[in-house]
Amino acid sequence: MKITNLKETSSIIPKMEGAKGVTKQIPISKEDGTPSFSVRVFTIEPGGHTPFHSHPFEHLNYIIEGKGAVVGKDRELDVKKGDFALILPGETHQYKNTSYSEPFVMICAVPKEYE
Repeated sequence: MKITNLKETSSIIPKMEGAKGVTKQIPISKEDGTPSFSVRVFTIEPGGHTPFHSHPFEHLNYIIEGKGAVVGKDRELDVKKGDFALILPGETHQYKNTSYSEPFVMICAVPKEYE
């Protein structure tokens, strides 16, 4: 078993071209022995966003603070604290903070091989 607290998890600025105002924490990863998924937490500052990108695996997300949007090729869906989002393999997407005053924070689970 492993118990960790997000406040004790180091924060990094991801090297993602096209990202703005994004930090990432990885409280659980393959280094901890997880058999399937890594759990990351992204914090996107007001006006910030991830790159518009796709990859061959799903994202499983839970919004823990703030509000934002998930942007696809042909639509933009609002999300807020308490919402879940599923991004399917190959689906082009971007997360952005639509607030002018508070961070947008989400849990993002991906296959352990990706992280």
